[in-house]
Amino acid sequence: MSLNSYKNVDRVALAKDFDALYKELIERTNEDDFKHIKKMELWGRACSFLGYATAWVAPNPISALLISQGSFTRWTQMTHPIVHKGYDKIKNIPENYTSKKFAQGWRRFIDWPDWITPAGWHQEHDILHHYNLGEKLDPDQLEHNLQWLRESKIPMPLRYMLIILFMVFWKILYYTPRTHKELRISQARQNREPEPNITRLSAWSFFSPEGRSLWFKSILPYATFRFAFIPALFLPLGTTAAMSVLLTSLMAEIFTNIHTFLVIAPNHAGDDVMMFEEKGKGKGEYYLRQILGSVNYPTSSNFNDFFYGWLNYQVEHHLWPDASLAQYQYAQPKVVEICKKHGIPYLQESVFKRLFKTIDIMVGRTSMLRPEKT
Repeated sequence: MSLNSYKNVDRVALAKDFDALYKELIERTNEDDFKHIKKMELWGRACSFLGYATAWVAPNPISALLISQGSFTRWTQMTHPIVHKGYDKIKNIPENYTSKKFAQGWRRFIDWPDWITPAGWHQEHDILHHYNLGEKLDPDQLEHNLQWLRESKIPMPLRYMLIILFMVFWKILYYTPRTHKELRISQARQNREPEPNITRLSAWSFFSPEGRSLWFKSILPYATFRFAFIPALFLPLGTTAAMSVLLTSLMAEIFTNIHTFLVIAPNHAGDDVMMFEEKGKGKGEYYLRQILGSVNYPTSSNFNDFFYGWLNYQVEHHLWPDASLAQYQYAQPKVVEICKKHGIPYLQESVFKRLFKTIDIMVGRTSMLRPEKT
């Protein structure tokens, strides 16, 4: 999109069109949407069950991929839309499928066993990322976060190697401490306490309150559940079986990291995606930035979307974070038509093409678009 085209978009008319479509989506949301997410949950549970049912035989990548897909589903297709209030509007559904009850207390290990805490995810993703997309306050702005690498004197081949290593461990290296940090800062502000100075070192240190909180609320609970409790369930089959489950679980963790990085990181990066220096004002500007700052992957059937975790509808999701998964499928072609009407580019490409564009941003070979300052 040219900078002049960006300036000339009629924000008022754009907001009117998208508000009308959002109203339609809300009116269409009913028990069928809940049945849909239950189906996706069943698919994910089936993957987990088949993975663990075969993992005890011997450490193997097939079982690991199934376990990984199960974990991926819990995050992207359950936690993501439910915590965003995507199903709160449907009457008479079980409370644990609403944003207030999902993964709360002991249900965390049923609804969403993960390194990341539900409260940390809500603060970092639902609030900071969604309402500061592409800005410096966006905690997931890759070009800003990787400035140290982009401006370093590290040889380019080594930069690519660092990115590959990051992909393998990114949930525990980036998302877990980052979500915990943003939550701790938010809690301090709410309690009118001094904001904690959380550095990369103190975030992990047992000698800092923030570090201890990270370990006891995120790292140790998940590690104990995934890599001790679950393998121990297979001890009646022998120590070899339990060890096979442990090794397969570790393999699955790597697969989940790679899978989630592949579909999450490229959603908002590339030399054809905009980032913003200044805070946007008005609903029309908000809608415009969600489109210009987001990228979709191929969209089609439930089967296709299941493996993308519905993150292939990133444009629609950022326009209306509280819509259900099924409504994104319905809205997608209508969003394309509205973008054509207003002359706004709608990016939708292969996830692998987007991955290469994202990595180029991360290592400093390319930079993201920026609108002219007014």
